[in-house]
Amino acid sequence: MVMSEVEIARIRNVAIVAHGGAGKTTLTEAMLFDAGAISRLGKVEDGTTVTDFDEDEIKRKMSVSSAFAFCEWKGCKLNLIDTPGASIFLTDTRNCMRVVDGAVVVVSSVSGVKVQTEKVWEYAEAEGLARAIIVNKMDREQADFFRTLEDIRKNLCPVATPIQLPIGTQASFRGVVDLLRMKALIYQGERAGKFSEGEIPPDLRPKAEQLQSALVEVIADSDDRLLEKYLESGTLSYDEMKAGLRRAVIMGKLVPVLCGSALKNIGVQLLLDLLTEVFPSPTDREASVGIDPRNGEPLVRESREDAPLSALVCKTLIDPYAGKMTLFRVYSGTLSSDSSVYNSTKGCKERIGQTVLLQGKNQVPVPVIGAGDLGAVVKMKETGTGDTLCDERSPIRLEPVRIPHPIIEYAIVPKTRGDDEKMSLGLHRLQEEDPSLQVRRDPQTKEIILAGMGKAHLEMAVERLKRKFGLEVQMKTPRVPYKETIHGRTEVQGKHKKQTGGHGQYGDCWIRLEPLPRGEGYEFVNHVVGGVIPKQYIPAVERGIMEAMEEGSLVGYPVVDVKVTLYDGSYHAVDSSEMAFRVAGSLAFKKGVLQAHPTLLEPIMTVEVMVPDECMGDVVGDLNSRRGHVMGVEVKGKGQTIKARVPMAEVLEYATQLKAITGDRGDYTVEFSHYDEVPQHLRDRVIAELKKAKGE
Repeated sequence: MVMSEVEIARIRNVAIVAHGGAGKTTLTEAMLFDAGAISRLGKVEDGTTVTDFDEDEIKRKMSVSSAFAFCEWKGCKLNLIDTPGASIFLTDTRNCMRVVDGAVVVVSSVSGVKVQTEKVWEYAEAEGLARAIIVNKMDREQADFFRTLEDIRKNLCPVATPIQLPIGTQASFRGVVDLLRMKALIYQGERAGKFSEGEIPPDLRPKAEQLQSALVEVIADSDDRLLEKYLESGTLSYDEMKAGLRRAVIMGKLVPVLCGSALKNIGVQLLLDLLTEVFPSPTDREASVGIDPRNGEPLVRESREDAPLSALVCKTLIDPYAGKMTLFRVYSGTLSSDSSVYNSTKGCKERIGQTVLLQGKNQVPVPVIGAGDLGAVVKMKETGTGDTLCDERSPIRLEPVRIPHPIIEYAIVPKTRGDDEKMSLGLHRLQEEDPSLQVRRDPQTKEIILAGMGKAHLEMAVERLKRKFGLEVQMKTPRVPYKETIHGRTEVQGKHKKQTGGHGQYGDCWIRLEPLPRGEGYEFVNHVVGGVIPKQYIPAVERGIMEAMEEGSLVGYPVVDVKVTLYDGSYHAVDSSEMAFRVAGSLAFKKGVLQAHPTLLEPIMTVEVMVPDECMGDVVGDLNSRRGHVMGVEVKGKGQTIKARVPMAEVLEYATQLKAITGDRGDYTVEFSHYDEVPQHLRDRVIAELKKAKGE
């Protein structure tokens, strides 16, 4: 089979998902080996697997980035995406789940369902993916298939239904019972994947018959025709069961549960069989829906090669030497080497060089990538993750991948002076590769802020800056962008008089300062009458005031929510100038702020915290201890969402604490709400700390 020219109906796009450490990468490796795509089995511990090839992955012995691979099994092309399981990298996992049709959820038979398992399950549900679950590590100590099955039904899916039964457990695990065919598969040899087929062991026969009966009932119940047949005869043929299973899985009425050991290569072939015989092809899914970028009207594209091109970019890889690689799924039409396409997201044309299939880090050049298939192209200039590629004559913009709001941020500075430009370029490239990283410059503190999904996420980004771009940076807790304001009303003079020979400098103004309601910002009123200050100098006074506002008077933070009225002054016919009145305005404002009972404002954030029910009390208590104000609680899914307002200073490193309180089962979003006064009992201490930090 030429992998670039496979029929759409024979394509299976599958994400391998799980919590970290469940065995996703080892399972992917075994699938590639059994299908003949690789000649030897690598190990995660040795850093020799196909899909964990990044230096960070080899170092940490865990997946940090989704990787594409493919193989052929029984006439079908399987596109496999091995995804990360750690919470800080789940954005990448979700983006890649956007472009597949099914998901294999790996659950450890030792540790069971974890928080990340629940999250990837929710992603699969949201994308409408067909799902199967494999209970892995059946050879490990304390492995328990039925305990894990109960855990799955309780926390993931009540319609999870075994289609296999383990033969033996822990050290004695040696095979599986295929409940569809009621045959035993006994494996021989270390990791070879070889097995002999025979009768079910007598001690397992009653349990196998019980489970098969339950399986048949679920299959029959998902199809009226099969249900009628089952009620009449009390049984279904193997072909009927397999066809019914396929319909039930595609419709989401049944989730098959398999078992095995990826490390020992037991049960992997049966999973490959399931994916080819039961999982949907691109033609079994609903047509892709997008919008016409010209008018916003909805558009539908069938998964056909004779339809206009539509492709969605799900991932970008950046190599400092090889350049940028863009990974995508073609939903309709074809994408050919040496062609031109239209990026409807960016509104620009892109030149396509060589199209390739990916086998981990290895590239397999192909002339074309057709509808339903996954592929990549190197050195695209403008295109990034989430963009749609299409035919300019029939443009469409597909729903983009989801980029979550970051939950933690740090200020970063280069260790070597003069590396600012180099840092900016490196950060831009990291952001292209990982859109869950966000980079911005705080306009007030002037710090470069790097934001992401956790401290470990940012630390790894910093490591990549050093390794890929030779740039060393420091991470610091960002400064809180405080502001200053006033409580009182005052009138004050600002006078700038200087004689240096020849023309001197003279500017004199009187201003009135009054507080404005919170959030009003700044208001300047000119009440000068009688020409005591000539009209041409009034703007200079205001510029001086605005410059002083930016610098503040209390601690050096910008002053807001103040009304300034210019009502009197004087000038000199020879020595007055715009510069003199600008200085006078600045002097007046700085003096006036200190007389008008200045105070400090802090940014208040709106925080939404998603937590399991059992963690509600602890999380609310913690928010209260952070000077938070809980505004409401809403039931969402399996947990509750707490909405609160909390000072920014109290949530700079909230991610770490929330993880500790909830056992990594909590999640949150944070965004700016408004500014409010620092409480009286804290204000003096905060001001003293800020002055100390500035060296005052």
